Amino acid sequence: MINYTSEVQNMCCVAKGPKHGPAPIPEEGKWVKALEIKDISGFTHGVGWCAPQQGACKLSLNVKDGIIEEALVETIGCSGMTHSAAMAAEILPGKTILEALNTDLVCDAINTAMRELFLQIVYGRSQSAFSDDGLSVGAGLEDLGKGLRSQVGTMYGTKLKGVRYLEMAEGYVTRLALDADDQVIGYEFISLGKMTDFIKKGDDPTTAYNKAIGSYGRFADAAKYIDPRKE
Repeated sequence: MINYTSEVQNMCCVAKGPKHGPAPIPEEGKWVKALEIKDISGFTHGVGWCAPQQGACKLSLNVKDGIIEEALVETIGCSGMTHSAAMAAEILPGKTILEALNTDLVCDAINTAMRELFLQIVYGRSQSAFSDDGLSVGAGLEDLGKGLRSQVGTMYGTKLKGVRYLEMAEGYVTRLALDADDQVIGYEFISLGKMTDFIKKGDDPTTAYNKAIGSYGRFADAAKYIDPRKE
């Protein structure tokens, strides 16, 4: 029961004019006037950060009729955050986006990512906004590619000694290719996902390692090669 102050009770009634409903938002190829959580659908991803900004989380959610059907949690920069991500990936699916927004997802960065994604989804700014029927559950894995590994870039550089490529989307960088002027013209990498798959299929580690090696750029034209972690 709603309690009203005496001032409100003593007021006369003024009729309300036209009913101004919510503005329609784009959702999976449709224009939807969202009145309840179950009216919300969409696939999107975004980034959150922890309070001291020492780590970050990329969160991907696939929402159907207000329910999170799929969640991909990727973290970087904090060892404890990986354990939090394991818990969050179990917690999120099956919750409404409002429940998820008000659930402790263990880590500040994951909670912040959930807040940012909630805003995107309820305002119709999802990646699937104009895709008929949205994206199938399982689409989140497409971000990972073959081997189901996050695409991570790790680069280091100093004014005195220059740049070092350590990790690329293709994998762990083993050697940098330098030209005659000591400028980077390519790199060699080992795809850890492929190597692990080869080993699981029966290859010995050395064979698997050699089969998973690749290169990029003018690697074969280098004047010299360096190990970016040791040289």
